[in-house]
Amino acid sequence: MRFDVLTLFPGIFSAVMGESIIGRARESGIIQVNAINIRDFSKDKHKKTDDYPYGGGNGMVMTSQPIYDAYRHVIGDLPYRPRVIYLSPQGACFNQSRAEELKREEHLILLCGHYEGIDERIIEEIVDEEISIGDYVLTGGELAAMVMIDCISRLVPGVLSNEASCVEESHCNGLLEYPQYTRPYEFNGKTVPDVLMSGHHANIENWRRKQSIERTRTKRPDLYRKFMDSNS
Repeated sequence: MRFDVLTLFPGIFSAVMGESIIGRARESGIIQVNAINIRDFSKDKHKKTDDYPYGGGNGMVMTSQPIYDAYRHVIGDLPYRPRVIYLSPQGACFNQSRAEELKREEHLILLCGHYEGIDERIIEEIVDEEISIGDYVLTGGELAAMVMIDCISRLVPGVLSNEASCVEESHCNGLLEYPQYTRPYEFNGKTVPDVLMSGHHANIENWRRKQSIERTRTKRPDLYRKFMDSNS
């Protein structure tokens, strides 16, 4: 799967996307993450990519030309048109279900805004949808883009060494994940639940299921209500 990120700060991605699971997936060629510097496409002699908003107001707005030319550079002679997502606080909130849908795309272009946003005409011209990672405002879209890349990539076959692990994680089945334990058996006077030491797989699965439901009920009653409604 290929991710092309249009950004003013490409260096951020090499620092984060080169580590851990995503870094290994990139090295093996399962996913590609390319950070394209929008400034490289500015026709301004100072490589300026923003200007004052028409009508007045605070802050600056990213201009159309560098973004559009960076986009045209990415699509080049491709025989298809990649889906373009603008990371925006005005977009629909990203979740696990949306990640499952987007993993089916072979190629995504993620556009990272800054300042007061981007010229509306770019949104009308190239953007397919706007996505937010939460109801709050970030300095720019780069962190949101990395969150999306990480979440979606984990669902791509071959990225995780244990494919079953993503199925059991929080949110994958509408519930929060059950409690996890590892060695030592006793820590600060607390021991591992006996059922996990029993070797009885059916009992373990039943315990984990009950723990997931109870943990969701207490920590995320909103998810619990959705789960109960869908299973009624």
